[in-house]
Amino acid sequence: MKRWGDLSQDAADHLAAGSVLDHAEMAVVVTDRFSNLLYWNPFAEKLFGRPGAARGTSILSLGIMERDHPLAIELAKHVLKGGVWEGTFDVKRGDGAIVYVRAQAVPLRHPSGSVTGIVIMAREALRSNEREKDRFGLLERIGERLAASLYVEETLKRVAEMLVPQFADHCFIELMEGDRLVRRVSQHVQGWTPPSGTWKPVGAEIRYPAGHYADAALRRQETILVEDFSSSSYPAPHDDSARLCGEIGMTSAIVAPLLVRGETLGLMYLGLSNLTDRRSPHYDAFDRDFVGAIATRVALAIDNALLFEEERHTAESFQKYLLPRALPQLDGLEIAVRYYPAAPLASHGQGIQTQVGGDWYDVIPLSAGRVGIVIGDVEGRGAKAAAIMGQLRAALRAFAQDDKSPADILARLDEWTRIIATPEQDDNGADVSIPPIVTCQYLVYDAWSRQLSFANAGHAPPLLLVDGQCVELDIEEVGQPLGVRAKGMHADLVYKEETRTLPPGAALLLYTDGLVDRRPSRDGRMPSDAETLGVLCEKLAKMSDADVERVADAATVAVPGEIDDDMAILVVRSSDVDLDVEERTFPAQPIMVGEARRMASEAFAGWNVPEERAELACLLVSEVVTNVVLHAAGAGVPRRELVVEGPPLPFEESWDMPGFEDEVVGDKEFTLRLRRGEEAVWVEVFDQDLRLPRIRSAGENDEGGRGLYLVDQLARRWGSRPTREGKAVWFEIPTRGR
Repeated sequence: MKRWGDLSQDAADHLAAGSVLDHAEMAVVVTDRFSNLLYWNPFAEKLFGRPGAARGTSILSLGIMERDHPLAIELAKHVLKGGVWEGTFDVKRGDGAIVYVRAQAVPLRHPSGSVTGIVIMAREALRSNEREKDRFGLLERIGERLAASLYVEETLKRVAEMLVPQFADHCFIELMEGDRLVRRVSQHVQGWTPPSGTWKPVGAEIRYPAGHYADAALRRQETILVEDFSSSSYPAPHDDSARLCGEIGMTSAIVAPLLVRGETLGLMYLGLSNLTDRRSPHYDAFDRDFVGAIATRVALAIDNALLFEEERHTAESFQKYLLPRALPQLDGLEIAVRYYPAAPLASHGQGIQTQVGGDWYDVIPLSAGRVGIVIGDVEGRGAKAAAIMGQLRAALRAFAQDDKSPADILARLDEWTRIIATPEQDDNGADVSIPPIVTCQYLVYDAWSRQLSFANAGHAPPLLLVDGQCVELDIEEVGQPLGVRAKGMHADLVYKEETRTLPPGAALLLYTDGLVDRRPSRDGRMPSDAETLGVLCEKLAKMSDADVERVADAATVAVPGEIDDDMAILVVRSSDVDLDVEERTFPAQPIMVGEARRMASEAFAGWNVPEERAELACLLVSEVVTNVVLHAAGAGVPRRELVVEGPPLPFEESWDMPGFEDEVVGDKEFTLRLRRGEEAVWVEVFDQDLRLPRIRSAGENDEGGRGLYLVDQLARRWGSRPTREGKAVWFEIPTRGR
């Protein structure tokens, strides 16, 4: 050194830019205009925990979490315009730990003045002399993270991830459940877990002894700081806990009560130990105030989450109990169902909206092993839509018991939809009630004949899965939704019945529009119905031979994106083997009663029906066939197609008509059909008489009138239904138990 201020060569080398940056206790990262890494100093590798970052890779490779990618984009846009950006990032280090990084970005300029890149200077938040500035930034980030959560467990998990290891080595959160304090979170620094039998695990009841600093925080409802355990003495919850604290070198702790609306929700406990190497192993008053502010936000988030979960649980329970509690076991048909409420709507100042709605499904056992299958959707969301759905489902189940055609059932349901409209009147007192708009599809499936009859009220066609293909079921007539039929137009003109035959082993997927409707993606793009349906069919085609549960699971996740509406799915698959059935037509003559009974006896014996059950079934076959023979319609009565509004005309004297006892109609026939199921046999008798039977009381001296009484007393179920040619009388006899 020749004069004061002159540097030796060694000193000059140490002051070179590269040397200074190598020793700087701040991360320095340089990128080009496209956010590709050009330079980072050693401290940047330590801060981000990614020594393997390669030159030329994106700045996102430093571990900036996906939820903060928009911030990184905002940083680049702002700085490349010549501005200065400052903010906080969530960074996931290479070891999996999540830290908050406070960053400042400035333009990198060419000597000509043009911006050629970005220089980012970063440090770990709250680990510098600018803690006051960091405090507000970090509180803002914590508020954003908590505001995005509507579920208690998710909220608690986010709190722990935000505080460990950024601000603490150990985090416990305990919530009040009645008068008990229960541990809900136990989070620790990466790679360390408390040994069994030391600190209480998640789910355990926590009891802090009197005089413990956590007990004081709970009783006094204030944040308690233990700055240095070496100079303090507190009773331990138990000996093993105290021993573990000594082994890991607990140095400092802060306990904050979670208070909201004057109620204590629980405690948040943060602790430091010798498990990590920190500049300061002790909390101070600044940290205590900061944790108190965090606890306030955490308490509000937990309270909101608890309120939301309670509201959502109430709404979902309401919906759940309006849907079938259990599905019946049906012969020749496998069934799987799913129901999912949509994700919560934004509140827009109206509170949390759960989106439980009016989607429903149902499976209804009908006569002789047939089954009614329903899928429907009430327009709108919330409790009102769910209540309307419950009324319609109950009404449809009642209408279905009449065993009429699907078109007739939908016509009656359409009228009922108008009846349940909320009464409204205009200024002149005129009725201006608007019926709810409901789409619905009702199908009737016969597993023995594989015949599928259906009618559609504005609902999406089912998807047919067979032979590795998934296509929409061909429907020629799609009627209007329930509740919108124009006045003066008869329902018969709107709802049409169609019939298809399901191939052996084929599956049908019935769904509501929530399955294919998705919320817009982040770029605002809304996929079309054709696109989502194409994606759904493509994925389901690969599952065409899978069992119905797997098909239902695959359908729920086939379309990407968040669902925008509640979603109901019903999957049915026909048996790939034919079910046992015997059928024969007889002349309506008294001598044929014995022949019909003989046919039934032989069929039941061939099916290995228990003898007692077979004899009972044969007895009832005789009773029903005898009534058919004695009361067959007269040969001279012409058959005409007749549509009658309202219920069938009552037949006051059942089938015992005076003057018919001695009449034998030679040109009339009846058909006896026998079906075997897994746990029952069904008997159906078809004839050409339009009159539906009913039970009547027979006097002591009456010779007839007891046949249907016996059927009603001895069969598990029985009934009658109209057919195109007349009627069918059926009954069911269980083969296992009563």
